[in-house]
Amino acid sequence: MKKQGTLFIVSAPSGAGKSSLINALLNRFNHDDSLRLSISHTTRLPRPGEENHVSYHFVSEEEFKSLISRGAFYEYAKVFDHYYGTSREIVEQWLSEGKDVLFDIDWQGARQIRKQTPAARSIFIVPPSIDELRRRLENRGQDSKEVIDSRMEKAISELSHFSEYDHVIINDDFDESLLTLRSIILSSRSETTLQTERLHELFPQLSGHDHV
Repeated sequence: MKKQGTLFIVSAPSGAGKSSLINALLNRFNHDDSLRLSISHTTRLPRPGEENHVSYHFVSEEEFKSLISRGAFYEYAKVFDHYYGTSREIVEQWLSEGKDVLFDIDWQGARQIRKQTPAARSIFIVPPSIDELRRRLENRGQDSKEVIDSRMEKAISELSHFSEYDHVIINDDFDESLLTLRSIILSSRSETTLQTERLHELFPQLSGHDHV
């Protein structure tokens, strides 16, 4: 029997560096294809450089609500006046194949996931300071001052949910944060509950000798 994959929830305020860390993790350390990133559906318009079905599945609000009514989402939430949701079918398929799945979602979606899958691991990424967060948002050059102010106000609210997560990464040094993110995933794979079946395959003599 194949090992069931693990869900990893990754959340952060906008501008904390979450997407950059996830992309670097997949590009540098996923040569065995053991980790998959769940691509969300969203009703917002694509930003410069984003591709449909690669960055997000971009859909209309009407289509999104239709998917909600059909129970197609593992989780969904409304953020900044736009809907975001994760396909249930593809995630369950990957998990059954033994793939670990990363969820790039906010704290609302994280709560929904933990309710359905208590074994999910959760990671919260934060900027080194509020001033640095504003600087990063301004350096993007994508949003107006009003939008940045709104994101900053929301960031404070989002940061207050850090204690709901298993791990917190303060993204001050990018390379160090990346290695920390990778170590969390690798260490979870070595947990005894996930290795028991594999050990019995490697050492059949263990049968009947398990300690309770």
